[in-house]
Amino acid sequence: MKTKSVLDQQDVQKILDAAAAHATQNNWAVTIAVTDDGGHLLGLKRLDGAAPISAHIAPAKAHTAALSQRETKGYEDMINNGRVSFLSAPAIEGMLEGGVPVIVDGQTIGAVGVSGVQASQDAEIAKAGIAAIAA
Repeated sequence: MKTKSVLDQQDVQKILDAAAAHATQNNWAVTIAVTDDGGHLLGLKRLDGAAPISAHIAPAKAHTAALSQRETKGYEDMINNGRVSFLSAPAIEGMLEGGVPVIVDGQTIGAVGVSGVQASQDAEIAKAGIAAIAA
């Protein structure tokens, strides 16, 4: 039987705090979502000034990154390069850059999704949050 790490509430809070600090430092109003490996929401933080829609997009990005076990940028690139049929893929809807899986010991244990600024900045914020638990 194999075992794997899981995100606990302390980990979730560290991710949310570090991601929020990175966003705030850059004056970026975003929403940050953290999910478990099944894409289920564990934590959400909507910073002041973040658009209401970002509270729906961030969890969708995290959900997609968790289920697919890869960054959502790959889906956005695939669709932008003409494979629009992928928009009909079941169970995923956050196919925009800004969803990043949390990987520990080679296994996906969750994901972070960010929405509110440019796509590459969303991903940057997500990675800053994940770095808080990597140490």
